[in-house]
Amino acid sequence: MKTLNNGQRIHMVDRKERHYALTLKTGETFQHSGETIPHNELIGKPDGTLVTLSRGQTMLAINPTLGDYVVKMPRGAQILYPKDLSTITMWADIYPGALVFESGCGSGALTMTLLRAVGENGHVISHEIREDFLKTARNNINRYLGPVTNLSLVHNDVYKGIDEAEVDRVILDLPEPWRVVPHAAKILRSGGIFLSFVPTVPQVATTVEALGHEAIFTMIKTIEVLVRTWNVEGRSVRPDHRMVAHTGFITIARRITPKEEKILRENCP
Repeated sequence: MKTLNNGQRIHMVDRKERHYALTLKTGETFQHSGETIPHNELIGKPDGTLVTLSRGQTMLAINPTLGDYVVKMPRGAQILYPKDLSTITMWADIYPGALVFESGCGSGALTMTLLRAVGENGHVISHEIREDFLKTARNNINRYLGPVTNLSLVHNDVYKGIDEAEVDRVILDLPEPWRVVPHAAKILRSGGIFLSFVPTVPQVATTVEALGHEAIFTMIKTIEVLVRTWNVEGRSVRPDHRMVAHTGFITIARRITPKEEKILRENCP
């Protein structure tokens, strides 16, 4: 049985399913709307326990899912949301054992998603130009996943170049991914997948144009993910009035080996 442990990041969830994040520490107290509960009363309880606060309000104490965690974690930059994170791992085909290059780690949401997908036998190399973002991402990753040995966080401006060995996947969350396309072409293995996330139409158009200029990228596709929840209560079944609509565009491309490149390699000494 999984329990709530001292030093662990958990969520307290009220009756309206609003999440409140806290890190359990012996001797401290959780406060909410004038009510309290000592952390000692939460530590050691099973994950998913209903607890009663000082004035009778009940809340659910849970280990947050990765989706729950990224929405509530401290941010140094705008995060990618669960709907996009899940789509990225599927369309980029992030598999156990993969070597993934990422740039724009920001607050670490995408990095954590990639780490879970590649597993212990895979590796994620994440380049970030801002040191403060690297620090925030590292802290968020350690808080949720604990110490990881299959992650390399690198302070680097990828627009100027990438000095990495051949990788299986290139994942970019950058304002100008088209500037990285030539560098990605050099480090991405044949059959590997390029994926970028950008919020605006001009950005995605420029990215697709850059991919098209490279003879080694094909199967270029851009998608957008929209999520709408439904209210289901007895005979009242209807879509909610609000939805998570546009957040950004996901562009995917496949790296291939053209015949000319193959012939050139065969003729090289």
